[in-house]
Amino acid sequence: MRSLNHDVGIHSDGGIVVLTGKRPTQLDPQSQSKSEHPDFGSITSRVRGLGPNVMPPYVAVPRQLYMTRPTYLGAQHAAFEVSDPSSPNFRPPTVAIAPGRDAKSLDDRRRLLADFDRLRRDVDASGEIEATDKFQQLALELITSPRTVAAFDLAKEDDQLRDRYGRNLWGQGCLLARRLAEAGVGVISMYIDTPKSGQEFTNWDDHIMNAGRPGHFAKYMEVRLPYMDQALAALIEDIYARGLDRRILVVVMGEFGRTPRLSRNANGVGRDHWPQAYTALVSGGGLRMGQIVGATNSKAEFPVDRPYSPQDMLATIYRHLSIDPAATFNDFFGRPVHILNDGRPIDELI
Repeated sequence: MRSLNHDVGIHSDGGIVVLTGKRPTQLDPQSQSKSEHPDFGSITSRVRGLGPNVMPPYVAVPRQLYMTRPTYLGAQHAAFEVSDPSSPNFRPPTVAIAPGRDAKSLDDRRRLLADFDRLRRDVDASGEIEATDKFQQLALELITSPRTVAAFDLAKEDDQLRDRYGRNLWGQGCLLARRLAEAGVGVISMYIDTPKSGQEFTNWDDHIMNAGRPGHFAKYMEVRLPYMDQALAALIEDIYARGLDRRILVVVMGEFGRTPRLSRNANGVGRDHWPQAYTALVSGGGLRMGQIVGATNSKAEFPVDRPYSPQDMLATIYRHLSIDPAATFNDFFGRPVHILNDGRPIDELI
């Protein structure tokens, strides 16, 4: 996809547009804003629930997206964080009973929690305890499910395949994502700043002197891209080799692109934010592959052929997830809010 575009050139707010399909009512130039509406992962959690395999419906590797939150859907629909799967001591949170505990002690703790919650629920007017109850129920179901534990166990994979993906956060994160999707997780987000500790970059925001880093952004791309290329190629090949390409959809996308020309600011010359034209990669999902969709002008400034919006991309994703984007949920004031106010699935992919 070479013709995606919108008009919000701020990291958090641009991310909110791309992930929720909703434009923030007030933009925050400091990129500290949080979404007023849930992202597509939380919506999938709300629509699908745990499912028959007792898998969390929304998982974040290695941590949640910082700009979105489940808002009026409830805290139990936030992403389930799993930390760094490439760590030698990787152990997903709550997916095992703590050392020294057994099933009886777990039942005792569950009954004690229930007793406390009954006392607190009578004085709860905000609904927070109800959301906490549901979150605790989810956690208890997860830690007692053998299928859940097995899905998170990367040691079950062949060592050669793990090497193909790459023994780093990118590679093992993609491998874990495939295992989780195969086991029934609805949405897995991967939000990775650095592939390995000690590298010379912190994130993809390649302004000159961002985070104290001198140099041109191309230098950091040279460091970053081999990790991404290896992990992503292995993921796509693995999905197709296992016959999962209709079940699993891979979308690689950021909140915007970069200025087509070098620009100068107080720190020097570099690339700035550019939501007017940016690119995404899509694979699988039973969609039509092997094509380039859309085009910009010769300077990569603006779409000139088949322009598409973040809402169109989300409509395509919801179609794959069998979620009706015209459906509504009530906000905190009881008002119905559509999942998407506009957007349609991308014709060329259907």
